[in-house]
This record gives sequence, C-alpha cells and structure tokens, in this order.
Amino acid sequence: MTPVLTAEEIQAFLLSVFPKLPSKVISIAPGQLVMEHVTRPYDIRPGGTISGPTMMTLVDTVMYAVLLGHIGTVAMAVTTNLNINFLRKPEPGVLKAEAKLLKLGKQLAVGEVTITCNDDPTPVAHATCTYSIPPSQSAK
Repeated sequence: MTPVLTAEEIQAFLLSVFPKLPSKVISIAPGQLVMEHVTRPYDIRPGGTISGPTMMTLVDTVMYAVLLGHIGTVAMAVTTNLNINFLRKPEPGVLKAEAKLLKLGKQLAVGEVTITCNDDPTPVAHATCTYSIPPSQSAK
C-alpha cells in the first residue's frame, strides 16, 4: 500500500471538511499514519482522565485519515464498525494515535489503531475499524 497523499495534503483536506479539527497528522507511510491530539479542558472527564468519546473520535479521525492517504480524497468513505478497548487511564496531555491498514479493498478497508499518551509507549487504548468506500469512487 503506497500513500497517494502527503501528511500536509491530508491535514489540509481534513481541515477543509472539519475546520475545528483539534488533531494533527504527523506522518504517513505505506499502510500507516500517525496523528496527535493535544487534550483540551473539555476532553477531560470527572476523575481527571481523558474521556472515552475523545479517544473514540481520535480513532475514527485517524482511520479516516489513513484511508484517505491511500485512496485519495474520497470524502464519503464512512465508518461501518468501530470497536475500542480502553486499556488504562490516560492523563491529560498529548494523545498519539497510530493507524495501520490491515486490508484495503475496493469496497471495504479494515484497520487498527493504538493510542498512547504523553510519550509513554504503553497503549491506553486499542481499536479496530472498518470503513465502507463508496462504489462510485475509485482509488486514486
């Protein structure tokens, strides 16, 4: 799987459709993409940990980004499944999400995401996702 977009092109597209996107594409490589999210006060839940919805949003965003990076700007690619396991309590700071495409077909893409926090390599969450690629769209 060879990327067809650069990290900068993906970030620009994401900002064009999600102008308030708080996450940033850091790098893209064959079958992989890394994104960072600096937590904000409203990302923190009672108990001082990063909320589950914040991490789920990051998972969905990084999977969308890795998919677009490999098929082009197919805006209507959509999530059909997202399964996440929260592994430990993340402290506020910087979340790093690493997405890997496991399968990239004509109609479906399957991937996994590992989230770490504050430069600690121990995962705080792991997710798998499936995306549907619109039949009228071909990979670029």
